[in-house]
Amino acid sequence: MQKAILIGVDFPSHGSTPMEIAMEELKGLAETAQYNPIAIISQKLTAVNPKTFIGKGKVEEVAEVVNHNSADIVIFDDNLSPAQNKNLENIFKCRVIDRSWLILEIFGNHARTREAKTQVELASLKYALPRLTKMWGHLSRQRGGIGMKDVGETQIQLDRRLIRNQITKLDRKLKQIDSEKKTQRKSRRNAYKVALIGYTNAGKSTLMNQLTGANALVENKLFATLDPTIRKIKKNFPFPVILSDTVGLIDKLPHDLIASFKSTLDEVRDADLLLRMVDISDSNANRQIETTNKVINELGVEDTDSLLVFNKIDKIGDPEILKAHVQRNTEAICVSSKDGIGLDTLRSAIVKCYESKLSPYRVNIDYEHARVIPQIRKHVVITNADYEEKFIRLHLRLPPGGKEKVNEILKQARQSASVRRE
Repeated sequence: MQKAILIGVDFPSHGSTPMEIAMEELKGLAETAQYNPIAIISQKLTAVNPKTFIGKGKVEEVAEVVNHNSADIVIFDDNLSPAQNKNLENIFKCRVIDRSWLILEIFGNHARTREAKTQVELASLKYALPRLTKMWGHLSRQRGGIGMKDVGETQIQLDRRLIRNQITKLDRKLKQIDSEKKTQRKSRRNAYKVALIGYTNAGKSTLMNQLTGANALVENKLFATLDPTIRKIKKNFPFPVILSDTVGLIDKLPHDLIASFKSTLDEVRDADLLLRMVDISDSNANRQIETTNKVINELGVEDTDSLLVFNKIDKIGDPEILKAHVQRNTEAICVSSKDGIGLDTLRSAIVKCYESKLSPYRVNIDYEHARVIPQIRKHVVITNADYEEKFIRLHLRLPPGGKEKVNEILKQARQSASVRRE
């Protein structure tokens, strides 16, 4: 396992997240990417050094730590410019990456499906393109001679063209995948769609398994789930309800990665209800809430119905901590996906949200067509039935698309009766 030095910078403008919490998260990311963090170094700055990001004295300190520990890689918690990245590698004499590239590495390691692999490769290439340095310059130094002066530059230009061509190819591939996903979502348009959204490792996949009986991957690591899992919630639900598990969120998620995962995040945009998952046992749970709300706003779904779900209450030793969180967020539903605590309350809340979207409707059915009532019951809720002299009046509650489905069933019944009479 490669030895890593972690670097964090505390800017006054970074908000309320304490440096030790930010670095603990970076440590978790590094370990997930199979690095061994051997030292954590931080610095308070009011402005970025344009050449090296951190100050000159801190650069010298890091270089000594790298040399003393024979470190293989230095990982920055903030994004570096291509020039800063190059300058720091020249000084430290080892590989230097930033938080965005670290997350891309993790996504690359965890990608399993064609869609996830394509999304990660596209984001990685978009990130790498402006960071190509004269990595082939050693050719001109080794071979020398007249006319060899620009060998390195020519190779860089070739690399850039190859990467741009691959980006174009992957963009087309993702558009095709997105088109397939849209077709799949159309087939679910008459179901009530619920999407899990929240910080990585908040327990979304465990809740998914509990509510649907799915076998989604559950691991105690960051970004264990990249591909959306979509299943029907069966237990205790009288209506067709679809639940989707989505990729986890995190602070400073690379912009290109968000763009590449558009088709995955469209499951959130298409949802009728969002379950905003929070690991309430996390020491900085408030940041999880803020990050999730920020992404919801960026996706333009802030007006979609949502339920705030505090997960992992079984891991909280002091009940006063949970009480304080609930007092600040009185609408939150407290659950333990692992132990099944609070899941019936959550199911009831989902049903209540769905029922609020059902619209009242009445339909009269001739007695000769009464046999279609069980078929109608599959698609709507029958709240009452009045048996009149010549017909049955059904009082219904309709989900989206329910009215069209009922009318289609009745139309087919009448056509069938007409054919029999002829």
